[in-house]
Amino acid sequence: QVQLVESGGGLVQAGGSLRLSCAASGSIFSIDAMGWHRQAPGKQRELVASITRGGSANFADSAIGRFTLYRDSAKNTVYLKMNSLKPEDTAVYYCTVTIGVHDYWGQGTQVTVSS
Repeated sequence: QVQLVESGGGLVQAGGSLRLSCAASGSIFSIDAMGWHRQAPGKQRELVASITRGGSANFADSAIGRFTLYRDSAKNTVYLKMNSLKPEDTAVYYCTVTIGVHDYWGQGTQVTVSS
C-alpha cells in the first residue's frame, strides 16, 4: 500500500502563488516518478508536471515559465510551486506517483484562482 498526503491548495487571487506538496509513504522501494495532474470542471484530467527518479522533468505548456517542480527523494516528497496563477488554473490537483507499473493517485486538493 502506498499513501499520498497532499497539502497546500486553497484560494488565491490572480497573479498570486501557491505551493503544493505531496508526501508518499507505505510500501515504497523506489519511486520512478512523481508529479501532479489537474482536473478543471467540465474538462479532462491533464498532466501539469512530473519528474523522474533521474531528475528529468516534464511540464504542460500552460505551466512552463510559471510552475516549478522539485522533489526531495529522501522524504519521498514532491513540491509544485505555482506562480503567476490565472483563473484558468482553477482545478482539483492530484498528486501522482509511479512505482514500477503502478500509478498511485492522491485524493486531490482544490486550487481556486479568483480574477
